[in-house]
Amino acid sequence: MSISKVLVVDDSSADLLHLKKIIEDAGYITLTATSGQEAVEKARTQKPDAIFMDIIMQEMDGYQACRVLSKDAATKNIPIVFVTSKNQKADRVWAEMQGAKAFITKPASQDVILKELNALQ
Repeated sequence: MSISKVLVVDDSSADLLHLKKIIEDAGYITLTATSGQEAVEKARTQKPDAIFMDIIMQEMDGYQACRVLSKDAATKNIPIVFVTSKNQKADRVWAEMQGAKAFITKPASQDVILKELNALQ
């Protein structure tokens, strides 16, 4: 799978801009969303090749959004990587059960983000 377009989802503008800059600077087209609901809508309409998503957000959290996207025929094959401040083993296991392909703990370094992007290729 070749990745060219990435959806970045976070309700923190600082974290959103940080991730967006890392991914854009690596040459990817970057879309953004600030909630799980917006992420679901953008994934359905914009068809990103990968999604990097926070877990703790208002309206619809990352776990809920991941479940919706994983069950939707139009979006179920888009890999989701959680980028979150949650770092317990239970969080990682639950993320995997929701359909996430990877789990990155904040603060996320450029090396870790790019390593996960390359692993999805």
